[in-house]
Amino acid sequence: MDMKIPEWVKPGIVGGIIGAIAISIVGFSANWVVSNSTAAEMATDQGDTAVIAALTPICVAQFKAQTPTNQTAQLAALEKESSYKRDDFVVDQGWATMPGSDTPTKEIADSCADELMKMVE
Repeated sequence: MDMKIPEWVKPGIVGGIIGAIAISIVGFSANWVVSNSTAAEMATDQGDTAVIAALTPICVAQFKAQTPTNQTAQLAALEKESSYKRDDFVVDQGWATMPGSDTPTKEIADSCADELMKMVE
């Protein structure tokens, strides 16, 4: 028994293959579809951002624990620092060292410096 495939099937199969390839390319390049490693990296980045956002108010509160006179002097000194050294200033003051930790966090210091500079304005 000889089976004959209709002529319309070949263009349909070719179109389906081309469409699948096009959708894959667009999906991966537009980040609609991501690999496991990319998803894990994105989740880590989002987690880090959330932790920094949650700990920045603690850094600001440690700054505000000073007397108003010291706060004014420290804000003036922070303002004099160049923008890329302000996080070092916050680290040196100890505000970026979270309770229960022995070491400061540069990312928290950077975010804290940004928040403290908003108090200057």
